[in-house]
Amino acid sequence: MAKVLATEIRAGNLIEFDKRVWRVLKSYHVHVGGRGGAYMQVEMKDVEAGTKLNQRFRTDEKIERAFVESRDMQYLYSEGGQYVFMDQENYEQLTLLADFLEGQAEYLLPNTDVQINFHNERAIGLQLPQSVVLTVVETEPNVKGATATSSYKPARTETGLTVMVPPFVEEECKIRVNTDNGEYIERA
Repeated sequence: MAKVLATEIRAGNLIEFDKRVWRVLKSYHVHVGGRGGAYMQVEMKDVEAGTKLNQRFRTDEKIERAFVESRDMQYLYSEGGQYVFMDQENYEQLTLLADFLEGQAEYLLPNTDVQINFHNERAIGLQLPQSVVLTVVETEPNVKGATATSSYKPARTETGLTVMVPPFVEEECKIRVNTDNGEYIERA
């Protein structure tokens, strides 16, 4: 079994905690000024039971990674709440329900390469790339001369994800989005 630092935990990772396998849904680095040290706030879901848990880990704490088989797959399409992926080695297709993805579906475009983790030949987790490029389909127009403020505006992407973007981003613009926290990184 491999141990990793708590700061290396990302959404989609599988970890062993309390003698169970958990899929990480969200992970945030929290730094408290003054008192106390920094820690990782991790929201995770039990793979077997389906229960959710919020857990804090110290940043220097080592966490056990679950032993899983990782397969490189490609997202093909969705149909009626089901998402179809293709194994890139043997070209077999795998269908996963929308509930399984839990918020990760908004980062998926056809032909996106992902890693799907298997535990005892059963799919238990999806790991997205660190960032994805999405096209803005709807946002407020840019107001000329309003460059003095550093305020962000909401923008809806082609997948339905809403991202806060700088004022200069317009419709049909391609943006890079962080898949861990859903934040705007840059124009693509």
